[in-house]
Amino acid sequence: MKQKLNFFVKFVLKSFFSFISSTKVGSYINEVIINDVMNRVLSVNHQGTHLIFSTPNWITKWRAETFSDKEPETLEWIDEIPKRSVLWDIGANVGLYTCYAAKRGVKVFAFEPSVFNLEILSRNIFLNNLTEQVTIVPLPLTDKLTFSTLNMGNTNWGGALSTFGKEYGHDGKPMDMVFKLPTIGLSMVDAVNSLNIPLPDYIKMDVDGIEHLILKGGIPIIKNVKGLLIEINDNFAEQSENANLILKEAGFSFIEKRHEDTFSFGPAKYTFNQIWDKLA
Repeated sequence: MKQKLNFFVKFVLKSFFSFISSTKVGSYINEVIINDVMNRVLSVNHQGTHLIFSTPNWITKWRAETFSDKEPETLEWIDEIPKRSVLWDIGANVGLYTCYAAKRGVKVFAFEPSVFNLEILSRNIFLNNLTEQVTIVPLPLTDKLTFSTLNMGNTNWGGALSTFGKEYGHDGKPMDMVFKLPTIGLSMVDAVNSLNIPLPDYIKMDVDGIEHLILKGGIPIIKNVKGLLIEINDNFAEQSENANLILKEAGFSFIEKRHEDTFSFGPAKYTFNQIWDKLA
């Protein structure tokens, strides 16, 4: 009975809004509502750095509200990057860390293939007047130049859990896909040689599962990188073991791994931000 009632209510509401939208008044109301949603922003101040973030839905609002607390190790790592350095933010999402680094004088190349996140990433760059400091690269990185699909776990603004060319997620297990986007993937070497993107001094990488493949396709590039922050799942052996081997062979030393206590439970409990450095 309850299911039938819910279905009936949804049907009535859908029919009502469909009818309203077909009228001039309804179209105007829809436009007002959409404009209101898309113009919602939240101001954030982290240690004297002021930022404005677009928050059209609960995920982007949550990301903005937890900016200083969610990944303090990432912010601390960015704080150590010298001004005028080149940072590749691989898996930039909606660009919170991209904008923070850029505000601190770092030149950022933000790699983000999700068409849903790209809209908010662009808005955040605009809101913070960072068009001279940030370049968006709307393609996924992988181990070679190839045509495949970006397999997405959700289609929300600010959503994560997407991977290119593979059907596993951040933990190596099959992911629940809601959308497949055919697109072109390229390696770090391709990004430099074909797109003329400057070599990175620092790399931040969070792509929910294929970090080791990106490293594999970028060995000549990472040999010249000074520092790297990468998200690794300790319980995903293929990812963690291969990433560890590649980074050590490239001359990196492991510094630490961290995540906040809130991530000590649930699906992210084995996932950490690892910090690697080239020690003098």
